[in-house]
Amino acid sequence: MKKMIWETLKVFVIFAACTCLFYVGLHAMHAEYEKEHRYDPPEGPSVKVFYEVEDIIARLDIFFRLGE
Repeated sequence: MKKMIWETLKVFVIFAACTCLFYVGLHAMHAEYEKEHRYDPPEGPSVKVFYEVEDIIARLDIFFRLGE
């Protein structure tokens, strides 16, 4: 009985240590990526690929042709 309790305690300690290590790793990755600005305007020779069509007829034409 004593050996079974000791083995269970070892498994629990290893599980708790691995869980803490995983949490610290996730927290470190979150802190690193929190500093990065995802929505900054692009630098260099970039081209805008999306534009709004203001004309309703042109918009309906695109809808029926492309199924957009």
